[in-house]
Amino acid sequence: MKRIVTLLLVWISLTVSAQVKFEAEVSKATVSVNERFRVEFTMNVDGDNFEAPDFEESGFSVFSGPSQSIREIWNNGKGMFHKTYTFFLIAEKKGTFTIKPAAIEFNNRIYRSNPVKITVTPAVDPSNDPSTATVARNSTMYLVTEVSNSNPYVNEPITVVQKLYFSYNTDINDARDIQKPRFNDFWSQEIETDNFEPEQTVYKGKRCLSVVLKKAVLYPQKSGSLEIDPYILEVDCRVPTGRITIFGEIITMDDSRRLTSSGKTIVVKALPETNKPEKFSGAVGDFSFSVVPSKTTLKFGESLDLTLKVSGEGNLKLFQIPRLELPENWEVYDPEHVENVTTPLSGMTGSIADRYTVVPQAKGTYVLKDLRFSYFDLRSRQYRTLTSPPLTITVTDGPGLPAGGYASNARQKSDRDAFVTTPKMGPLVSAGRHDFLGSPLFFSLLLLPFMAIPLLVLVRRRKAAADADTVGKSIRMKKALVKRYLSEAGTYLQSKGPFYDALERALHNFLKAKLLLETTEMQKETIRELLLQRNAASTTVTEFIQLLESCEMARFAPSSATAIQNDYDTAIRLITELEKQLS
Repeated sequence: MKRIVTLLLVWISLTVSAQVKFEAEVSKATVSVNERFRVEFTMNVDGDNFEAPDFEESGFSVFSGPSQSIREIWNNGKGMFHKTYTFFLIAEKKGTFTIKPAAIEFNNRIYRSNPVKITVTPAVDPSNDPSTATVARNSTMYLVTEVSNSNPYVNEPITVVQKLYFSYNTDINDARDIQKPRFNDFWSQEIETDNFEPEQTVYKGKRCLSVVLKKAVLYPQKSGSLEIDPYILEVDCRVPTGRITIFGEIITMDDSRRLTSSGKTIVVKALPETNKPEKFSGAVGDFSFSVVPSKTTLKFGESLDLTLKVSGEGNLKLFQIPRLELPENWEVYDPEHVENVTTPLSGMTGSIADRYTVVPQAKGTYVLKDLRFSYFDLRSRQYRTLTSPPLTITVTDGPGLPAGGYASNARQKSDRDAFVTTPKMGPLVSAGRHDFLGSPLFFSLLLLPFMAIPLLVLVRRRKAAADADTVGKSIRMKKALVKRYLSEAGTYLQSKGPFYDALERALHNFLKAKLLLETTEMQKETIRELLLQRNAASTTVTEFIQLLESCEMARFAPSSATAIQNDYDTAIRLITELEKQLS
């Protein structure tokens, strides 16, 4: 009897198992990148503990879901049961992918659905994709990438504008970036877009509205075919349904759309090799070049500034200014790089400069060699070379050196008085004077040169060590620049622009001296980390960063005389405190 019961239970279990169906179906087996499609997991029993597959692992993202629906149908006394879990997915990349089985539990058993293969093709232009025609009738929307020049030279600026075109009967509520365009192998600068007001325009022969979402300036860094990736945007909007009320009003509905702009291919031309100057450093645009000394006559031991400046329009941040060539017996410090560059939609404009501080080590008249700066002119498509005129620097006698006039007067006096008649002397009388030879003063003077030899050796060693210590020279020079710019800032307390310019230079040179930073490393997070690593007080570091931000913001915001005086006093206090904390 027990054997019969057991066999009956097994037969019932197998019968029930054979009746359970758990299947996966998709609305499309072939979709394009960023296209939505539907996935349904349907079973004919009321299972529990549904477990969806990992869609992201399969190359898809979930747009919405899961939503659950239950349907029961009775026909001639026989019932049919369907329980469905629905997802809407978005294809992320092209290729062939498999949606793995989902799982559900029924009668303490786990059932799995069938895997489904999906083929994902490249993204298509929404205007050519009939699947983008949703329930909204006469409501069109396009995301377009506009490029100013698809065939530029290397380092020639091009502009990229992302525009959204939409019909008059569509209201845009919100927009979210899903994937920003990547500009690989380009130097890029995004231009801030403040005004999102729609403008009337014509697109594809139809009147519509457009709004600029993003703007960027690109400088290609190598020749060949470079790709700009598609821009993917999700838009929440309100669109017409194509129906009207009994009063004649258009019925609208909320909709969410994912738009993709088509990628762009930029074919970049290499700069010509013909007639390329030997010392060409990659400058492309329209520039002027100058070498300006702070003074042309100075005394021995004094310093002067030589400023090498390039001005104009072009890739100002992407090339090097020619190096200064000086006589061997001149002491020169590392240049201070100064940038005054703005980047509108047309490309970089402004100036860059290297300011050298030099100290002549001997008097005389020096003629500095002319310097040459070469660039590629986009208008004439030829290389041009600008040459600075030679500079004459005169170094005169300094403190402590004999003046030529003094030596000349002494010689004239000697010539005039060479043969003066000696007056007749009276009787000679003994002065009672001791002989110098053998006296203590004689022996002291005799030994003095030998005693001075160790001192001279020590002085020479210290001088050699100081000459070899280029880092120490640079630090000392930057400390001197801190004092100089602080002094300049103190004289500009009534003038906001020059004051904050001098104060910012003082703060930057202080950081260069203490943290050995270069101008390109002047990021606030880097400054904060290095100061805290050197055991600076956190409150002092925070105040210092705030002062740097105040200098940057003051150029664009009004400042009172009281605020300028407070910033000046704060700068002196913070530099003094950090000098003690970092020593």
